[in-house]
Amino acid sequence: MNKVFKFLGRDRDLSILGLVTTAVIVVLYLMLGSRLFSLGGLQSMSIQVSEFGFLALAMGLAMLIAGIDLSVVAAAGLSGVMAALTMSGKFIPITPENESQIIVLGVTVALVTGLLTGLLNGFIIAKLSVPPILATLGTMILYTGIGTAITSGSSVSLQVPSFAKLATSTVGPLPMVFVMLLAAFIVVSLILTRTRFGRKVYLFGENEVAARFSGIKSERVILMTYAMIGILVGLAAIVIIARANSMRVGFGESYLLQAILVVVLAGFNPLGGKGRVLNLGIALVLLQVISTSMTAFAFSPYAKNIVWGGILIAVMGMNHYLRAGAPRSRRTEPPTETVAIALEQSRR
Repeated sequence: MNKVFKFLGRDRDLSILGLVTTAVIVVLYLMLGSRLFSLGGLQSMSIQVSEFGFLALAMGLAMLIAGIDLSVVAAAGLSGVMAALTMSGKFIPITPENESQIIVLGVTVALVTGLLTGLLNGFIIAKLSVPPILATLGTMILYTGIGTAITSGSSVSLQVPSFAKLATSTVGPLPMVFVMLLAAFIVVSLILTRTRFGRKVYLFGENEVAARFSGIKSERVILMTYAMIGILVGLAAIVIIARANSMRVGFGESYLLQAILVVVLAGFNPLGGKGRVLNLGIALVLLQVISTSMTAFAFSPYAKNIVWGGILIAVMGMNHYLRAGAPRSRRTEPPTETVAIALEQSRR
């Protein structure tokens, strides 16, 4: 128990987030009981959180390198449309004999499309030095436009019934898509904490100038980070089309605000270099529980947006207040001794 308290004491964001999440769950359990926390209810929440969990993880990676990706939902939409077209039978006739191959091809198309969208974002930011918010705003419009032009704004239905089993199958009591999300969180966490690339991501986000002076190839860090974001976007598209059994441009537009909200709740610093995947997972649980409870209380979608926006502003204001004594930006500071030592270690 002492080790638990010592661990929580080292991370103020994790401690606050854990206490708030626990308090919210206890209060909602007393108010809603089995309406919210039955096995069926928990499985339903697990499936819903899996759709935008990948997008929130992608947004967190962007913020670790002091960026943002406004195109994640549009890129997921385009990836889903391309995969849905592959599995719609319009280009390749689908028969019982080739259905498995068509599914593998559709999944591959979603991942490759997501990867290409991430690489394009990374190229514009790293090679053309366009600020991330402007670069991804432009590509958000571009990806939406491409998807709309290909489908004329219509929904594309899948003609491979067995693919929908991905959204309904379970591993024990856990839905398969939620297991996929857990695996993605573990892999990204290991990459960030156990690899040289992960240390470079944090160091680049903490002090870009120091990273450049130390010899870290910042363009490569940006490209690889946005490539990871693209793969996560492709996985999000796979989960979405498996549940909906179709795809259309504009699906899940509210996920962008929710993804940003989760990352901010998790304590990620928009200036880069600070944020933990564990905190992101807890923030996802908190947001999904609140979202499902609002549905149980019959809140309208418009009221939900008001609540999300209000929470986002409140959290950002609280973070600004708590960090008021810290420098607003360390990106133009010369490398400190601590950072220089860490950078030297990252090159070994």
